[in-house]
Amino acid sequence: MIVILGLSAGMAGSTWKTVMQREREEELFFRGDQIRRGIESYANQRQGNQPQPSRQPVDRSPGRVGAGPGGANYPNSLEDLVRDPRALGVNRHLRKLYTDPMTGGDWELIKDPAGRIKGVKSASTQKPFKQDGFPLGYESFKGAATYADWPFVYEPGRTQSTNSTGGATIKGLPGVQEELSD
Repeated sequence: MIVILGLSAGMAGSTWKTVMQREREEELFFRGDQIRRGIESYANQRQGNQPQPSRQPVDRSPGRVGAGPGGANYPNSLEDLVRDPRALGVNRHLRKLYTDPMTGGDWELIKDPAGRIKGVKSASTQKPFKQDGFPLGYESFKGAATYADWPFVYEPGRTQSTNSTGGATIKGLPGVQEELSD
């Protein structure tokens, strides 16, 4: 009886661990996409009488602050997405700062050549359950060996897929809702 009880408890623990990893994986995709969309909003935010960044000529001189390659004006920190320092009033591109749900800590930052943030990724070395069927713009996640191989990067001109409510969708995870929510 004790052996059967021990085996049952071991299987339940293994199943619970799998369920929790799947939920954290779903949350990773949601949070990463929210940060990527916040960076996109920040980069495309018009300041004063300036034309849209995509129409500005690109100055690639060393030490240039402002539009980077492709006309993107990336933030210097993730905090800039919560409160844009370029605006006189409160201008939010991200509702709040999210932590990496896989590690519980900070995101690894992906920077442009000028040192500004153009994306984030997890530091987790766990293997993702989801291996295929990613939305438009996230096809590079297919077959990733670790969650660290899921970079959430904004690049001007790159297409990302979002649903009608603005959130990204992740399909194909058994037992997981089709639409990510917060």
